[in-house]
Amino acid sequence: MEHHEAESETNRGRRSTPVNRWLVAVLLLLVGVLVFRMLDRVQPGLLDPNARSRTITPRGDLASSERSTIELYSRARSSVVHITNIQLARDRVSLDITRIPQGTGTGFIWDDQGHVVTNYHVIENAQEVSVNFGGGKAAFARLVGYAADKDLAVLKVDVPKSGLNPIDIGKSSDLQVGQSVFAIGNPFGLDQTLTTGVISGLGREILSVTQQPIQGVIQTDAAINPGNSGGPLLDSAGRLVGVNTAIYSPSGTYAGIGFAVPVDMVNHIVPQLIRTGRVDRAGIGVSLWPDATVEQLRKDGVLKSAGALVLDIVEDSGAAQAKMNPTRRRPDGRMIWGDLVTAVDGKKVETILELLRLLGDRKVNDKVILTIEHDSKQRDLEVTLQALK
Repeated sequence: MEHHEAESETNRGRRSTPVNRWLVAVLLLLVGVLVFRMLDRVQPGLLDPNARSRTITPRGDLASSERSTIELYSRARSSVVHITNIQLARDRVSLDITRIPQGTGTGFIWDDQGHVVTNYHVIENAQEVSVNFGGGKAAFARLVGYAADKDLAVLKVDVPKSGLNPIDIGKSSDLQVGQSVFAIGNPFGLDQTLTTGVISGLGREILSVTQQPIQGVIQTDAAINPGNSGGPLLDSAGRLVGVNTAIYSPSGTYAGIGFAVPVDMVNHIVPQLIRTGRVDRAGIGVSLWPDATVEQLRKDGVLKSAGALVLDIVEDSGAAQAKMNPTRRRPDGRMIWGDLVTAVDGKKVETILELLRLLGDRKVNDKVILTIEHDSKQRDLEVTLQALK
């Protein structure tokens, strides 16, 4: 009896299987109909079987400004290169060396000797640098020299002179706000991109990767994005007037404010880098206490004024020859604070950055008048600037 009842349950299960399948099929059909009705919104009465492509309206000649921009780009693009910062890594299993791109930027051909100029921050910490000339032509570059304080670097590639088209050099001393400018670069890795704009401001100041001030910087609204760094900013004659180096943007992308190192500075620094691999930076030859120390000493009444406080003096430097006073400790442990620099050539100094700014454009062997405060007394010293190591 029990065996018979179990067999009946099995038969009922077998008979229910086709019913279930039928229900599933109906549900799928209903879903398909609903989807079809939702998607099929085309009304047959609106269709026109005779529709054809529109006739093209004759354009006429390009505007003269357009022709000028096209010509400028065609002439300058062959001077612009795509730079890749490469790190080397060894595979733990095969021990093969793998080249890993760490970032990209832009550069431009300086001369027919294979020198390429870019930003220092583009090639910073690179173990190899690849320079792409476009059209599948690329070469590894060697670092000739750099001026990190000005965010400039010079590379050297070994390619035939026939493959080099040096950029035309202009000047930045006579630029005017409102002048048209053009930027060529590789934003986000997109090769040979042209953006246009105007000079929005002159005489700006930004900080380099070493946190040193770069003065006289050009501000432009020509779109500059990551990857444009190191590329040329050109005037309407296609001449180099600046090297695109930074943007001001909370998001890290273009926000209408870009900065370029002026070409007059570039034209002064690059030949030095090619000749010696470095730039002689002029200074007075001192090390300084942090600004926070000066502020605390003022609060404590030790110092009357703000300024740059001398910690130590480099032997045989201009400061040593002028007999400036370093900070010393007396045998009883009390501090004898060094000279406080409060002005350079009559211009007030309240922080280390201001002192660096006032000395930034001076040359080796220039003479400056420092206003010094020491033991609450002020005096003026003439100091000869020397090359800093």
